Amino acid sequence: MEMYGVLLLLAVIVSIETQVVHRDVQFTGCSDTEKEFLIGFDGEELWHADFIRKEGVVTLPDFADPVSFPGFYEAGLSNIEVCKQNLAQYIKLSKPTVEQLAPPDASIYSEDDVVLGVENALICLVTGLFPPPVNVSWTKNNQIVTEDVSLSQYRRKNDGTFNIFSSLRFTPAEGDIYSCTVYHKALERRGITKTWEVDVAVPGIGPAVFCGVGLSLGLLGVAAGTFFLIKGNNCN
Repeated sequence: MEMYGVLLLLAVIVSIETQVVHRDVQFTGCSDTEKEFLIGFDGEELWHADFIRKEGVVTLPDFADPVSFPGFYEAGLSNIEVCKQNLAQYIKLSKPTVEQLAPPDASIYSEDDVVLGVENALICLVTGLFPPPVNVSWTKNNQIVTEDVSLSQYRRKNDGTFNIFSSLRFTPAEGDIYSCTVYHKALERRGITKTWEVDVAVPGIGPAVFCGVGLSLGLLGVAAGTFFLIKGNNCN
């Protein structure tokens, strides 16, 4: 049975002069199949280790001042090894218990407003899962899609569960139907499937009709007023 071990270091820095509390977080997580090491500040991720590409990834927004993390990837590798050793010891010393599972929820939406023929991205947001891992697959018109698909890092919530999202780059075409399916051990192989259809609203003709009718009545009113004004002048 897969077991999941997590080590969490939390440092609190207090400024006495301004009475502002900041939280600097270093997170290390490992299991039989997953590993993660990240640095955060005040609830936002600053950096994480990409163990597939074997490099560190700075996740600050583009407008932020550039920050480097020399030696952090190597430190992440060391922390993961320590995490695995600790996990092995926990398994030996503790009696197996029933694993607490939290089934995930999922939602799907477009990153930007949909314009036909303009490249966009679909986001499949998976929330409230425990423990990792989770698998996300995509389809387009019932055909499996594997290209232009990405998966984010796991994000740990205060309640101990995790969030993660997958994105799919696509070009909207009228009538196309996309779906993302989420698989997790708590779902007992059923999975959760969310669908999304390209449906660009066409402006209604109602406003144009009302404007046309109003303009016509207005012109008739002007014509009638002019007629009676002329008749009145002739009577005088």
